[in-house]
Amino acid sequence: MIGFLHIGFAILATLPFQPPAASSIAENVDKLYLVLSGITAFFTVLIFSIIFVFMVKYRRRKEDETPVSTHTPLIVELTWTIIPSLICAVLFVWSAALYVQNGRPPASSAEVFVIGKQWMWHLQHPEGPREINELHVPVGVPIKLTMTSQDVIHDFYIPAFRIKKDVLPGRFTSLWFQATETGTYHLFCAQYCGTNHSEMIGWVYVMTPTDYANWLAGGEKAESLAQLGERLFSQYGCDNCHVPEGNGRAPSLVGVYGKPEKLQSGETRVVDESLIQQAILTPNSVHLPNYQPVMPTYQGQIDSDQMLELIAYVKSLGSEERNLK
Repeated sequence: MIGFLHIGFAILATLPFQPPAASSIAENVDKLYLVLSGITAFFTVLIFSIIFVFMVKYRRRKEDETPVSTHTPLIVELTWTIIPSLICAVLFVWSAALYVQNGRPPASSAEVFVIGKQWMWHLQHPEGPREINELHVPVGVPIKLTMTSQDVIHDFYIPAFRIKKDVLPGRFTSLWFQATETGTYHLFCAQYCGTNHSEMIGWVYVMTPTDYANWLAGGEKAESLAQLGERLFSQYGCDNCHVPEGNGRAPSLVGVYGKPEKLQSGETRVVDESLIQQAILTPNSVHLPNYQPVMPTYQGQIDSDQMLELIAYVKSLGSEERNLK
């Protein structure tokens, strides 16, 4: 059986109806797809063949013919119940494992921020470079995409990497991949988002680490996201209350990203992109104990790009790189 699967996977890899598998998860997704397609084809042929045979063999031959009473053996009942149940259980565990794997980026992932707009992709590297409908990444390095939309629901889809996820307005979603082959790959919006939806396309350029470093160095010099966020943080007077030492009117933000925080309501939430955005736009909804709700709302004052900059700054606080400054 395993030998047949390997042969099937090899045949699938040569078929022209799918893009090349160019990420660490792509091969496993293709294997699951092949198994699902094979099981579907097998049972489709089996069931319709049985129906056809029964139609011929047990057809009514006379007008007054009465069918013979039959009884299905228990072993038959158990067989067609247990075997499909086991198949479904195996497929569930397999697909769930892939889902979990693709939902947990490695800690060493390089982060890229993505904003979907009608009808373009705006991508921002933490080092500063910005791209429109293009994404340059190094091969063999896990890349985490932190995504949000400025208007309607979009969907970030790279067929060759077998990754796809909705990009939502007012919320952050994340996705990660690790490219395994250098080259140029299609990028699409896979959610209908308006009149020019079909034009919301782009390219992913997977480069060797050396070429990627040269690309970063050769681009237009720009401040990093964290540096831009730090300037905004100071511009809006946030540093007057969020004192690093923790003795201000608001909690210190040093090292809080990724850690659980207990709210005044008793709820415990992890400090992530969504919580930071909620605290900036509707601060009273994330009231912390031991602090008065004095923070004003910045709803309508901070756009999507600035929100990403502030989030990048909060992430950088307490990091090893920042402590070395």
